[in-house]
Amino acid sequence: MSVADEIAKLDALRQSGAITEEEYQKAKTSLLEPAEPQVLNQLGDGVSDAVEGVSKAVKSMNDNTWSALIHFSQFCGYLVPLAGLVVPIVIWQVKKDQSKAIDLHGKIVANWMITVAILAIAIGVLSLFLTKFPLLLLLSGALVAIPAIAFPIIGGMKANKGEAWPYPLSIRFFSLDD
Repeated sequence: MSVADEIAKLDALRQSGAITEEEYQKAKTSLLEPAEPQVLNQLGDGVSDAVEGVSKAVKSMNDNTWSALIHFSQFCGYLVPLAGLVVPIVIWQVKKDQSKAIDLHGKIVANWMITVAILAIAIGVLSLFLTKFPLLLLLSGALVAIPAIAFPIIGGMKANKGEAWPYPLSIRFFSLDD
């Protein structure tokens, strides 16, 4: 039923004396200017509560948690392309002045990401020349992929305990001695 039909029914009720003029005006106004649905109000309250909860959780995170997050955030790249490169660097750059431990873990992860990028490019170039040896390429890719999954997990777990673990085989572009 349309709004015009509802208003016509209200007018008929008013003319018959079933409702007063005041009741008619109130009902007509509520039809023409509906109040915000209660569901939206509840949803808005829920969203603001969630944002407040996340804000409190972020404020309560200690250096070990941030350090572990730098390691684990490398896996963001599996969800959003390039996020595994961008997110750890952003966290490191934003939080590095807060703690030497966070800065150290950021350097460890940055060194590893650069090393993996170099290895991936090298394997890509080799694949152009070694097309007759696909098993060799598969093996070399696995030799990079397995540590690229295992090392961030180990590094993140150790960081959460307050330990620094430079990834093995990682080239030191950023000095860890500060």
